Amino acid sequence: MKNFFTLVLLCFIALNLQAQAIYETIDSYKLDGKRELKIQLPRNYDSEEKRSYPLVLVLDGDYLFEPVAGNIDYQAYWEDIPDCIVVGVKQGKTREDDFFYDNDTFFPAHEGADFYEFVAAELLPYIEDNYKASNFRIVIGHDLGANFINYYLFKDDPLFRSYVALSPDLAPEMVNRLQERLLILEKETFYYMATADADVKVLRNAIVECDAKLKSIENPKLHYKFDNFEDANHYSLVGRGIPKALNEIFALYKPINGKEYNEKVLTFEGSPYDYLMKKYNDIEYFYGFEKKLIENDIRAIAAACNKKDDLESLDKLSKLVKKEFPGSMLSAYYLGMYYEKEGNLKKALQRYKSGLLLEPSQFIDKEIMLEKMYEAQDAMKN
Repeated sequence: MKNFFTLVLLCFIALNLQAQAIYETIDSYKLDGKRELKIQLPRNYDSEEKRSYPLVLVLDGDYLFEPVAGNIDYQAYWEDIPDCIVVGVKQGKTREDDFFYDNDTFFPAHEGADFYEFVAAELLPYIEDNYKASNFRIVIGHDLGANFINYYLFKDDPLFRSYVALSPDLAPEMVNRLQERLLILEKETFYYMATADADVKVLRNAIVECDAKLKSIENPKLHYKFDNFEDANHYSLVGRGIPKALNEIFALYKPINGKEYNEKVLTFEGSPYDYLMKKYNDIEYFYGFEKKLIENDIRAIAAACNKKDDLESLDKLSKLVKKEFPGSMLSAYYLGMYYEKEGNLKKALQRYKSGLLLEPSQFIDKEIMLEKMYEAQDAMKN
């Protein structure tokens, strides 16, 4: 029943996304023809903005694009992951040729070598020339495509920072080659692989063997995660693996939750404000783009400031919020909180009153501002 409702949800997402997807055709010199693409842009995508977005390349876009794009759109809406540009390559009639590798060297050959070069030399430059894609790239493949994505790891400068291999049909020698390559990676790289109890038996056996070798790798630059799903087969594991992979890839990006608050924010050697700055600096370092300050994280850091009686940190936070959200009730609310904590109730009351003329945020509205005003007024009388 659980898998049934998951399938229904994915179908609904797919139907909805078909109306939103952009369909384009790229002329390819490498493939001596045209190749159809499916592209999903972030909801608020603006080609005039300076910001850029992670690029997610989906092989077998005929069937894999919709579940990937749906998951990304959903999680980005709740700010669990950043907005991304998703590109699917349609391969319904060419996948056997696209993923072809030589039977002696087990590396791409003939049409497979052409497709390999098409992605590297034509497709990625085309997307980057026409859309605001960042250098943080994710590639996702299933079955033969999940094996093929590994070849991009063997370049001197790998094309992608994250690899999602869903039930890969691994080529001979791929396990050993992967182990050797991942061991010497010099860039932060995320690698996710998944199988299931009802996966194709021959694939599952090779994947389990691969996992045993990959999880033994000691390389701080490698972030490896493996899932072996129960009650799933070669196809249904896709619906469970995609969100798990995205969670792993963007673990650092996620909003501060209760676990992070208790185990990291409150125990951090520096101030709560310093923790916030480090978190956002780390995000920019790992992913190559800035994360816009979100209200969830402001609330968490403010709570830590109050719990630790860290007035200086709260002062810095309130000034940052004012800078980032000048027209929002957030700026008045946290400045008021600072003055209230400082003992200057008159200034706190002024800030809360000024907030009534500003735009409400996700958590701060007119009722909350009035409540803070009355509290400040009552405190002044006493």
